[in-house]
Amino acid sequence: MARKKRQPVLDAPLGRGTRRAPQPSRDRFGRFSEAFARAMGTSGFLIGMTVFVAVWLIWNTTADRQWQFDPAETNFTLLTLILSLQASYAAPLILLAQNRQDDRDRVQIEQDRQRAERNLADTEYLAREVVALRMALTDVSGQVVTRDVLRQELKSLLAQLDDSRDARESAEPAAGSREP
Repeated sequence: MARKKRQPVLDAPLGRGTRRAPQPSRDRFGRFSEAFARAMGTSGFLIGMTVFVAVWLIWNTTADRQWQFDPAETNFTLLTLILSLQASYAAPLILLAQNRQDDRDRVQIEQDRQRAERNLADTEYLAREVVALRMALTDVSGQVVTRDVLRQELKSLLAQLDDSRDARESAEPAAGSREP
C-alpha cells in the first residue's frame, strides 16, 4: 500500500507538524576558522600548549616504562605527529581567516572612500553657496554691503512705502467725495 504524502494545511501554523531542519549557515566554516585563528593567537593558547607539551615530556620520561605511551627512546614520535597535525590544520585556517579579514577591510575601505567623496561634494557645495552669498551681498560698485549700508537701504525703502501709503490715503478721500 502506497503511503500518501501529507499536504500542508494553509490555515495551520508552520511550526506544528512541519518541522524543517535548520539551514546551516554558508559561512559557518569561515566563522569557525576566525575563532580558531583568534584562539591560537592568544597567550592562553601558548601557555596551554607549553603546559601540555611539558606534561607530555615529563610523563613520558619519568613515568614507569609500562605507563609511558610515547617513550623518549622513540624520540616522542606521537608528540611530533600531534604537533605536525595541528600545524598542518592551523596554517590553512589562519590563511582563511586572513582572507576573510581582507575582504572586510576591502569593503570598509570602499565605504570610507564613498563617505570621503560625499564629504568633498558637500564641502564644495557649501563653498559655492558661501561665494554666492558674498556675491549677493556685494554692491554694484564692487564694495561689500555692510550693516550700515543695509540699514540705510531699508530706511529708504520704508520711507518710500510711507510716501506711497500717504499718497493713497490722500487719494481715497478725494475718491470718496465724488460719490453722491
